[in-house]
Amino acid sequence: MKVGVYLCECGTNITEKVDLDQVSATISELDNVGYVSKIGLMCSYDGVSVFEDDLQKQKPDRVVVAACSPRDHEATFMKAMTKVGINQYLMQMVNFREQLSWVTEDKQAATDKAIVMLKGAIARVVQQEALEKKSITMNNDVLIIGAGPAGLKAALTLAEADRKVTIIEKSPMIGGLPVRYEELFPKMECGPCMLEPIEHEILHGDHAENIEIITQAELKEVKGFYGNFIAKIIKAPRYVDTEICIGCAECVGACPVSVKNPMNSNMNEKKAMDFTFFGALPNATYIDYEACLRSKGESCEACKTACPIEGAVIFDDKEEIIEKNVGAILLAIGTQLYDATLLPNLGYGALKDVVTSYEFERILSSGGPTGGQILKSNGDIPKSIAIIHCVGSLDENHKSYCSGTCCQTGFKFAHELHHKVGESTITHFYKQLVFPGKSDYPLYKNAMNNSHAKFVNYLSTSDINVVENKKGVKTISYKDVSGISGEIEADMIILLPATIPGLDNESLSSLLEVNLDKEGFFEELHGLVDSVRSKVKGIFVAGSCQSPTDIKGAVNQGVAAAGYMLSGLVPGRKLEIEPIVAEVIEDKCAGCHVCVLVCPYKAIQFNEETKKSSINAVLCQGCGTCVSACPANAIIGHHFTKEEIYEEIRGVLS
Repeated sequence: MKVGVYLCECGTNITEKVDLDQVSATISELDNVGYVSKIGLMCSYDGVSVFEDDLQKQKPDRVVVAACSPRDHEATFMKAMTKVGINQYLMQMVNFREQLSWVTEDKQAATDKAIVMLKGAIARVVQQEALEKKSITMNNDVLIIGAGPAGLKAALTLAEADRKVTIIEKSPMIGGLPVRYEELFPKMECGPCMLEPIEHEILHGDHAENIEIITQAELKEVKGFYGNFIAKIIKAPRYVDTEICIGCAECVGACPVSVKNPMNSNMNEKKAMDFTFFGALPNATYIDYEACLRSKGESCEACKTACPIEGAVIFDDKEEIIEKNVGAILLAIGTQLYDATLLPNLGYGALKDVVTSYEFERILSSGGPTGGQILKSNGDIPKSIAIIHCVGSLDENHKSYCSGTCCQTGFKFAHELHHKVGESTITHFYKQLVFPGKSDYPLYKNAMNNSHAKFVNYLSTSDINVVENKKGVKTISYKDVSGISGEIEADMIILLPATIPGLDNESLSSLLEVNLDKEGFFEELHGLVDSVRSKVKGIFVAGSCQSPTDIKGAVNQGVAAAGYMLSGLVPGRKLEIEPIVAEVIEDKCAGCHVCVLVCPYKAIQFNEETKKSSINAVLCQGCGTCVSACPANAIIGHHFTKEEIYEEIRGVLS
C-alpha cells in the first residue's frame, strides 16, 4: 500500500518549532510510506493546487496531511482529493499547529512528538475504508405546531416561497395569546388589529392555498427523520363546518345552555354553541360537546334550527386521524403562567379581586367579562390597585429566571388604569425592573411619572402578605429591600406570574424526542448561535416554548426557523447523508436495548419483531456512544472502527 504524507509548513507556524527535514527523513523509512512532500501554505489557493497536482502525479492509496486543526481545513483537503478521483475518507489529518508547535517550546521535543503523531496516523490510515455518501429524496412540506405569532409568521414566510405548510392548533382559533389582548406593549397597539393582516394573509391571501390550518388538533405520532417525517394528527370534532359557517351568531343566541367561559378564566359564561370570542379566527362557532345537551342524551337541535346555512352545523361530526408527510417540524406552542396559588400569602384563589395578568387582560378586553370596564367583583370601580411583579420569578424556591416581559405588562396595566379609572392609586411591588431595547423605557417612565403611583422594591414574595378583613378590605403588609415594613390597602391586586413551559412541552418532548432544558422549555442546539434548531435534525423551536420572550422575539424566531427550512428543504435537492455513522451488525445484536438508551440523538430504533436494533443514518451523528456501550460488540463506527483506533495506538507506541 502506498501512503502519501504531506507536511504543511504553515508559514513559520510549524517550521519554527518542528524540524520538518528530520521528520521527513524518519517517516520516509516507515512501511507503506510511498513518499513525503512539504508544502509552504497548503491551505492557500496555490497550496491546494500543488496538493492536487501531486496527488494526480503520485496516485497514493492513502493520504496523511500534517497541518492545522481538522476543524479548519479537513474539508478543504477532502474536496481536493475528491477532485482528483481519490476517496476523501482515505485521508487522515494530524494537527501539527495547535497540538504541537503552539504548545511545545523545545524544538527537538516537538520534532520527536511530530514523528510519533505521524506514526499513529500512518498506521491508522492503512485501515481506513473508502466510504460513500448516500442521498435520499426530501419532502419540502412543513408541519407547524401552534398558531401563535411565531407559527403564523413562519407559515406565511414558507408559503410565500411556495412551500406547503400544515398548521395544527389545539384550540378552535388562531393567533395565540396576543389576539386576546386589546393593547400590546410597548406602543399600546391593538393585538387583534396587529395580527389581523397576518391572519388574513394566512386564511385568504395570495398564498393561502399553500397553508392548511387544522384547529382543535394535536400531534399524536411521528415517524421518520429530517426530510421524511410521517406525522399522525388527531382532529377533534368541531360540529361546525368552518368553510361554510358565516359567523352570524344566530346559533349562539338559540343555544339554551350556558357554562363557565375558560377564555375569560371562568369570570363569566358562554354558550355550549359559541365563538371562542367575538373576532376570533376562523370566524366560526364550535360546540363544547361536554356542555351540550346532546352529550347528555337529549335531542336538542336549537342551534341547527336557528342556523341559516344548510349543513353548517354537523351533529354527526367525528374525530379524524390525519397523516401528513413533511420534511421538517416547527414547535411554536407558546407558554403558560406560573400557578399563583403556589404563593398562598398573595391571596390568589382565596380572596376576591386578586387576579393574574391574563385575567386582567381579559377584564380590559371589550369582549371580556366586564366589557372592558375595570370593575371589582361587586361591580364597583377600584380606588386603589396593587401590581405585584415577579410572582414566582427570580426565586430559587419557584422559578429562578426572569421572564423578561412581566415589567412591561405591569407598566402597560398602569397606563390602562390611568386612563380608565383616573385618580386611583397604583402601587408597584417589584424585585427588579427590566426595560431593555429602544422602545421599552417610555412605558416605565409614564408609570414612574404618575403622581398616583408608588414603587416598592422587595426582596422576596415571602415578604408580602395579603389579608382581608370582615368588610372585604384587603391589606398588603410588606417589608422592602431595606428591611423597612409597611402596609397599604388595595381594592384590586394584579399578580404578574412567571412565564413557564406550556402544558404540552413534556408530551411533545417525549413524542418527538426533543430535549427539554432544566426549566422544562424545549432545548435549543445552542443558546446564542442556534436558538431555533433543536438537537433533533429537522425539528425547530420558536417563541416562548423555547424561552420566555415577547412577540417580536417570537416572530423573529419563527422567521429564522423558516429560513433554515427554506435553505435545507430545496425542491429537487436530495439529502446527503454523511457516511461517518454507526451501523449494527444484526447477527451479533443481542437485543439488549443498551444502544437505544445511550444514543443522545435518538437515532437508534429497536425492532420488536426481529428483536434487533437499527440505526437511522440520517439522525446518527457518528459520536460513537453506542459503539462503546454495546456489550456484544455488535456496532461498528464507520471511519472510527476499533481496528483503526487500535492501529493508531500501536503506531504511536512503536
